[in-house]
Amino acid sequence: MFIVRSVQESDLEDLYELSQLITLINLPSDKELLKEKIIASTKTFQKPSVKKEDNFYIFVLCDTKLNKVVGASMIHGKHGTLKEPHFFLKVGREHKLSTSLNTGFIHGTLKFGLETNGYTEIGGLILAPAYRGHKDKLGKTLSFARFHYIGQHLDEFTPSIHSELLPPFDSQGNSPLWEAIGRRFLNMDYHDADMLSRENKEFITSLYPIDTIYEALLPLEARNAIGKVGKQTEPVKRMLESIGFRYMEEVDPFDGGPHLRALAKDISLIKNMKEYTVSKDDKTSSDNNKFLISVESNDHPFYCFAVDAEVKGDNLMINNPKVLKGQKVKAFQI
Repeated sequence: MFIVRSVQESDLEDLYELSQLITLINLPSDKELLKEKIIASTKTFQKPSVKKEDNFYIFVLCDTKLNKVVGASMIHGKHGTLKEPHFFLKVGREHKLSTSLNTGFIHGTLKFGLETNGYTEIGGLILAPAYRGHKDKLGKTLSFARFHYIGQHLDEFTPSIHSELLPPFDSQGNSPLWEAIGRRFLNMDYHDADMLSRENKEFITSLYPIDTIYEALLPLEARNAIGKVGKQTEPVKRMLESIGFRYMEEVDPFDGGPHLRALAKDISLIKNMKEYTVSKDDKTSSDNNKFLISVESNDHPFYCFAVDAEVKGDNLMINNPKVLKGQKVKAFQI
């Protein structure tokens, strides 16, 4: 069986193993940094700060048969403050018309901007390769668990939920947009700048061009990367759009990856989450649906898993030993 729960300190080794698979700022391949993040998440789940920007939540997917963490996803309570702004490039259009020549052009434009009163951000989704493409759709379960938590604790988060998706990179792992703009003005590698930006924002406002950038002046590879996602990220984009997220005509100033947002109250999963009373159903029906449910746990502040279930009024018909008849659960269909 697979469950999603809040992270705990004993997950360090498994998370470190996951961190070797991909370069994620939120999941660094450094045990000391990972330990700090786990401790911060544990404190947040136990008692979140009134300053949302100080809250970090790490969710882990566990293979209970192996007693092993095989995936992770995260929430940052608030991304974008006076101290650490949310930076972006606004994607726009500019019309140029000459009456004397009777001709005109529509130019794609990029304009640097920042937000100091930002949004709750979801990110850090990673799943071990052996569990990708699983019949139980573990990636979806791991991702949706975050919305299950948000839906039960709306006061801990901002009204808007934000997501930044990875763009396509070239065969050497470089960002075409960074090579066209960032490297020319900041004179450093993309990954070095991305890492530095997590601790130091000053160099961005001081060195990044703030005037209008015309897409026509950029190489074709850079233009084609603006607002696009890489192949591995396409399923994530489709999933987010299916529950209410929309592209904001806004991209990352470093790599051009799209920014998606949705009002928490309008996210379909959260809107459709209800409290049910569990009723046992020993019959296996071919038309049973998958529901994500959370239950109280003595060991974890958050504990949820997917089950086959059927709704009958306010009852959820379940055949699962982890839930008791008559138990109240929060659930939504996935």
